[in-house]
Amino acid sequence: MISIQDFLAALGGVLNGVTQSVMAMTFGFAMLPSALAYLVGIVGCLVFNSAVPISFQAETMAMAGAMGKTRRERLSMVILAGLGMTVLGAFGLLESIVAFAGEHVTSAMMAGVGLILTKLSIDMVRKDYKLGGISMGVGVITYLVTKSLVYTSLFSVLAASVAYRFVPDKDAKTIEVEDKFKFEMPTISPSIIRGTLGLMCITIGGNIAFGQVSGAISGVSVNVDHISIYSGLADAFSALFGGSPISVVISPAAAAPHAKWAAVIMMAIMFVILLSKQLPKVVKYIPSSAVSGTLFILGAVMTLPDNLQAAYANASAGTALSSSIALAVTAFVDPFFGLVAGILVNLIAAPLGLG
Repeated sequence: MISIQDFLAALGGVLNGVTQSVMAMTFGFAMLPSALAYLVGIVGCLVFNSAVPISFQAETMAMAGAMGKTRRERLSMVILAGLGMTVLGAFGLLESIVAFAGEHVTSAMMAGVGLILTKLSIDMVRKDYKLGGISMGVGVITYLVTKSLVYTSLFSVLAASVAYRFVPDKDAKTIEVEDKFKFEMPTISPSIIRGTLGLMCITIGGNIAFGQVSGAISGVSVNVDHISIYSGLADAFSALFGGSPISVVISPAAAAPHAKWAAVIMMAIMFVILLSKQLPKVVKYIPSSAVSGTLFILGAVMTLPDNLQAAYANASAGTALSSSIALAVTAFVDPFFGLVAGILVNLIAAPLGLG
């Protein structure tokens, strides 16, 4: 029987989703079609008996925003990456890919993603040093006090938005989103293909890491291939009509007495909120640099250190070299080439006597 604790845990996940949606709109993703992703997530949890919800996830949105120069490119990457993840999940290939790459190389790639997110946040501050700086400062202080990304996102965005209302910055850019269903036919180009593969790399890592954490908290068994199927379909359906990527997240719903139903309730509430079309109206009063604090904490504090440590833990000379190459190539090129480069160096390390 569903309890009040299930509803409270679901509301915690909703708070996180609402704050993260600001980043989605920063990169031009519409909210109304994003509701389709939550509907797919509800069906996925029920069909696969999964307790792992999907929602707005900062890493995926920031990666799509960083790799796509235009909104059309970002949507194309999300659509193609979603379809690709669905295929990988349907054929049960997720675990095999990560096992082949190895934990050290995969962690190094994720550490490189942390550097990408950190650079993106710093670039936002450089372009809008007043409001971006406020967001960055409040974000760092909030995280040091609360150790919560939810509160960090909430207070850093709120501080920059209040400052924008009372001390307008004529150089600041506000978020503008055309919130409606509009079919977006994906396009193909070398940069879009690279971006798609990069998004798939970070999604593979996120699905495995976040899925396992949620499973450990909830006590419900997790099949990474199953969650890749419904999260991939959610991305594809959402972006086909202009919506945001909606990815696997670690949600308070995992700690609920009935984790699966808490996850379903959380996604159902988000579905209703997005259909109400109120979020874009609120975001008109938020400068785009307001998410710089969230991105900095996410990249420099939450993603980089742990993955960097895992990339070099008990590593041989060859493993350390492959991790370094994966990290550098990811940071300066993109996650896909970083993962491939790390795998190739790992394969030739032993013949070179570095095993």
